Amino acid sequence: MSLAELPLLFALIGLVLYTVLGGADFGAGFWQLTAGRGSNAERIREYAHHAIGPVWEANHVWLIFVLTVVWTAYPVAFGSIASTLSAPLFLAAIGIILRGTAYALYSGVQTAREGRRIDTVFALSSILTPFALGTMVGGIASYRVPVGNAQGNPVSSWLNPTSILLGALAVAVAAFLSSAYLSADAHRQGDAGLEQQFRWRALGAGVVSGAVALAGLAVVRIDSPTIYHGLTSGAGLVAVICSALAGLATLALVGLHRFGPARYTAPLAVAAIIAGWALAQRPDFLPGLTITQAAAPRATLIAVTVAVLAGAVLLFPALALLFQLQLRGRFDPGPPAAPGGHTGPPPDRRPGKPRLYAIAAGGCLLAGFGLLTIADAGWAHAAGVICLLAAIAFGVPATAPTTLADT
Repeated sequence: MSLAELPLLFALIGLVLYTVLGGADFGAGFWQLTAGRGSNAERIREYAHHAIGPVWEANHVWLIFVLTVVWTAYPVAFGSIASTLSAPLFLAAIGIILRGTAYALYSGVQTAREGRRIDTVFALSSILTPFALGTMVGGIASYRVPVGNAQGNPVSSWLNPTSILLGALAVAVAAFLSSAYLSADAHRQGDAGLEQQFRWRALGAGVVSGAVALAGLAVVRIDSPTIYHGLTSGAGLVAVICSALAGLATLALVGLHRFGPARYTAPLAVAAIIAGWALAQRPDFLPGLTITQAAAPRATLIAVTVAVLAGAVLLFPALALLFQLQLRGRFDPGPPAAPGGHTGPPPDRRPGKPRLYAIAAGGCLLAGFGLLTIADAGWAHAAGVICLLAAIAFGVPATAPTTLADT
């Protein structure tokens, strides 16, 4: 992997995280819309609304991250994409704004009628946003975004068979991820009724997602033969097979009430299909524009790489703590139970360990920065990247809060 491709790898990782985490939040809105009527439906809506409360704002950081990295590291490609696909980008932004507004207004609801209206806005925007973002991916994958300012067709670039397919798949995957996570949360809380309802929803959404993905191969074969060839050969085919196996494993685990492992296999299925798309399209970024050609100057790429890796040292411990608290039920109604049934503060860490981690992280960061900026050899760049990744590995325990480091 060259330096020109490294920021794109970061952007793809951010896309995976946004799909897995933010997508699950969007899926909760889907289940609120389809819950039906009656007391049981209201219980489902309230449960889904409460479950995403602690994390829904934090999950949007990944979308901002992806846009910022691509904008900075690949400005020509970003300008071409943002101008040609301005319509779905605008729809996605409107959906995110309406969704956030509806969530904020929910706490001030005074009547059932107001609540239903806000729920409807929240749910519809939760479907609109992943669909619009999926159509954007479809436009890029089907080579309908040419290089240049607004050079592509403003309608057919995102309303085409591949884009509509990926938009529908994004909605289905979001519903699948959300129901799998919500059934796991209900299982942790000991609510057998909600667990069973979301378990069946997870199984149904998983089957639908798999069917859409399989049907999509036929659509892509006709509409986007280049991507189809990449997905059915070489590394792209390996990624597709991994995604299928992970999806089947998730269905089996959910069916067996093994929700803990399912939390890992479900994201793996999503990550593998995104990796397959990237491998199938490599080395092209846009028609007639390779990743290397689209990359910014070397100094910019180095600055982006260092900024991303240094930022990860600060961001990941905080996000890891947030999600650990969520998964441990610390945000559930009522007094949370301490791990293992204990009460009181967690045991202190040995004071020397954070300092050693910090020294190691600083050394790796300096070594990586030096190898990327001073040396010109390919092996030195590879070693620099490894050093920067090691800086993250050492930096996380060095800066992690005590409650995270001791778990």
